[in-house]
Amino acid sequence: MSKKINEFRMPAEWEPQKSVWIAWPHNKNDWPGLFEKIPNVVGKIIKYLTKDQRIDLLVNNSKSIGTTRIYLKKIGCNMSNIKFHKLKTDRLWLRDSGPIFLVNNKNRKKTMLDFKFNAWSKYKNFRNDNKINKHISSYLNIESILPKKVNSNKFERVVMEGGAFDNNGSGSILLTRECLLSTKQERNKGFKKIDYENLFSKYLNTKNFIWLNKGIAGDDTHGHIDDIARFVSKNTIMIAVEKNKSDKNYKALKENLKILSKSSNENGKKFKIIKIPMPSPVIIDKTRVPASYLNFFISNKTVLVPVFKVKEDKKVLKIFRKFFKNRKIIAIDCSDLIWGFGAIHCMTQQEPKI
Repeated sequence: MSKKINEFRMPAEWEPQKSVWIAWPHNKNDWPGLFEKIPNVVGKIIKYLTKDQRIDLLVNNSKSIGTTRIYLKKIGCNMSNIKFHKLKTDRLWLRDSGPIFLVNNKNRKKTMLDFKFNAWSKYKNFRNDNKINKHISSYLNIESILPKKVNSNKFERVVMEGGAFDNNGSGSILLTRECLLSTKQERNKGFKKIDYENLFSKYLNTKNFIWLNKGIAGDDTHGHIDDIARFVSKNTIMIAVEKNKSDKNYKALKENLKILSKSSNENGKKFKIIKIPMPSPVIIDKTRVPASYLNFFISNKTVLVPVFKVKEDKKVLKIFRKFFKNRKIIAIDCSDLIWGFGAIHCMTQQEPKI
């Protein structure tokens, strides 16, 4: 990458999008016993998005493209807004395996970061997912940067997932210590806080770092930020809160709120904080899954919010409607999708419009 790395920035999710990259589900092991319900959920997400914008859809093989096309047409998707890509993937969680798009403020050119993906330092099958970015950069014909450890003499490509950080597009970033600074599921051996700050400072032009502590119970990524706190404007953050003192998440979420209320944005101003209640615990097959309303996705004209058939759903949708006045709030039942330990944000990756 050129010396002028600081001319780049990662646009925030609410900025105009050219496309949303999504992968079609095929890995039955990710939803044992529930897989047959998953295409319906992903299909719904695609249906709502194609009303207003383009979807780039990765499908495992030519035969699957045929059947997927028929299915999406049948459920009422706007087919003219879907571009199919034949590409073998391991999973559908493109937020983590897909590219991080950047925009050059001077020449308005797009580029992308191709972080290494290793399935959250937890699973063995990630070879196909680790090749996704190569396909995307060649298809879009844009420069692809392999981020490496800053101030290191040898080339050490960095492991990173899009769900591990959240940015406001103007220099502030949210992260968790549990995900990036723990030796459990360690992404980059020996990386310290300063190494991550140098990394984001160089590649995302970030000046302001807000380190929360822990993610939520049941999260197999070991603490992704996109289940607990998200920017919804440059100066507004939605954060997950738990009222029930005996709940596993109570203490960790209370600590996160305390840290956030003391932090400020890149200009030294306090953030406006919107508290989002956690859903009642969602248990599937005796396993607590990482159900959270914070795993929403902001598109050009809508906000897709995961709901879980629990009593908190209604109240949370009200909060979203009150804040996002210019976008339509669409509830997506994710009570089956979450069995794969991810929801809407985890499976979408926005490409900015220039």
